[in-house]
Amino acid sequence: MTKRLRIGVRMPPCRPADELGDFAARVEKAGFDTLYVPDSQTLWRDAFLTLYAAAGRTSTLRLATAVSNVVTRHPSVVAGLARGIDEVAPGRFVLGLGVGHSSVEPIGLPPSRGAELRDGVDQIRRLVRGEDVAYGEAVARLRDPRPAGVPIHVAATGPRNLRLAGEIADGVILLSGVAAAPLERAVAAVREGAEAAGRRFEDIEITVSAHALVTDDIERDARIMKPIAAAIAQRGGAAALAAAGIEVDVPAHVPEVVPDLVHAEDWQHAVEVCSRWISDEDAVAFARTFGLFGTASEIAELVRATQARGATGIFFQHVGSWDLPEALVDEVGSAVLPLLAEQP
Repeated sequence: MTKRLRIGVRMPPCRPADELGDFAARVEKAGFDTLYVPDSQTLWRDAFLTLYAAAGRTSTLRLATAVSNVVTRHPSVVAGLARGIDEVAPGRFVLGLGVGHSSVEPIGLPPSRGAELRDGVDQIRRLVRGEDVAYGEAVARLRDPRPAGVPIHVAATGPRNLRLAGEIADGVILLSGVAAAPLERAVAAVREGAEAAGRRFEDIEITVSAHALVTDDIERDARIMKPIAAAIAQRGGAAALAAAGIEVDVPAHVPEVVPDLVHAEDWQHAVEVCSRWISDEDAVAFARTFGLFGTASEIAELVRATQARGATGIFFQHVGSWDLPEALVDEVGSAVLPLLAEQP
């Protein structure tokens, strides 16, 4: 029996906590299953405080970090925060963890490596459940634990981290969009990791993250995706782009765009800068291949196709970091979610 697909949306914590709590209530009312909040301390308000505010304004919405890390936050700190959110939203919290790019790079630290992430997940899981964890000669135990634990999902793109997620995580967050071939390879890598660890692949949630826009004119609107495509090329994704017919060579650093391509403060300026490498035709190809762009019915069909390739969840991202996804929530909630609720 096919699991019901969970539909989520990403909310950057770019406003005061009370406003973010209000928006979380709006997301729940619109019919979404999960709210995802990124954790980048120099960019936004605190992710866990944001989820605490959201917990007080919602009753059914799952609340997730997308994602936190074990570099800027010690695993014992993450465990304490996870315990706290699960106390105020019992059974609704999902701890998303990753290597920490947008948290660590602005302060000159390297992202966590696989062994560090593996060890961090193990420590957090044990601490939240109330078990002892040794730190040198010290032995730590979390007071007022949550014996059932909290689900831990690992964000991954490359095959090594995808296999790691399959080995250790309750779920994986795939960051390469809905393109068929990369998605199928990613799911296969997660399955490989699960089977190598003697785990049931079917027990692992597969959540696909994708930028989305409800539009009846992709050719007109796809330009907004140029900084995203350029950033993927920067981070070693040129081969995936080439498979979609997008041949680009983007410099490792683009100083004209602050703080970086994905989180540009002036998005239109970033679009113009990235037009040096990403043509309008490239942007259309990128939006069609990797994103959830199109009319409500087209997006619903893309979501169903993604589910058929192994996804158990989708989370929609709007383009931008400094405003809330108000239009996306309203349009997906009113037009796409009703279509997904129908029998395919």
